Amino acid sequence: MRTDPFSGVVYVFRAKRADRVKLIFWVGTGVVLMAKRLENRKFSWPAIDNGVMRLNSAQLQALLEGLDWRRVHESRRATVPAAAS
Repeated sequence: MRTDPFSGVVYVFRAKRADRVKLIFWVGTGVVLMAKRLENRKFSWPAIDNGVMRLNSAQLQALLEGLDWRRVHESRRATVPAAAS
């Protein structure tokens, strides 16, 4: 995968049926393995490019909650209109 496992990268592995996921990541003192299974749904998976899928932290959180990660966007800065003179 050509990534540094100690850089904060989260490795995500999915089951064939797409209802289970396992995550492996480094936390500074050791490796953490997390597993999750959805009871009545399937995870919505992103496209895989050369064996790798890329998500930002908000998209990964939505994926793990069983939500559609494609509906998560980067936060936008609101602009305040100038007062009329």
